[in-house]
Amino acid sequence: MSEREGTGPTSDNSKPSGGKDASKKDVPAEDFDIDMGAPETEKAAVAIQSQFRKFQKKKHTVKS
Repeated sequence: MSEREGTGPTSDNSKPSGGKDASKKDVPAEDFDIDMGAPETEKAAVAIQSQFRKFQKKKHTVKS
């Protein structure tokens, strides 16, 4: 059988020692195309925040 390149564990460590991808720091913070004032965006944000709060509450009650 032949092995596929790029799959499985590698022996060389090509990541920076800081654990962060160096190429991501060059991307501007405002490089996105989302209308932050749109009602759909606000609804999505509220839904995401609600689910995250539920997750945090559940996580907190399980630890205690």
